[in-house]
Amino acid sequence: MSMAADDIARLIKERFPDAEIRIEDLAGDGDHYAATITSAEFGGKTRIQQHQMVYDALKGNMGGVLHALALKTAAP
Repeated sequence: MSMAADDIARLIKERFPDAEIRIEDLAGDGDHYAATITSAEFGGKTRIQQHQMVYDALKGNMGGVLHALALKTAAP
């Protein structure tokens, strides 16, 4: 089972409405993605905190239906 890029973006957008999101399917298999996310909510947070916020937004799908996600996060 895999997760569609649109579903990943939707979950992230629900949590970070102001976010600019770019999702790339790295292997074409729906299991290995790279995501670039820019949101004001990342301001003042460490990179680890930012990534934890994104993982929380994915509502437990990371490591399950979503096998691998390379993250790049930033504040505007």
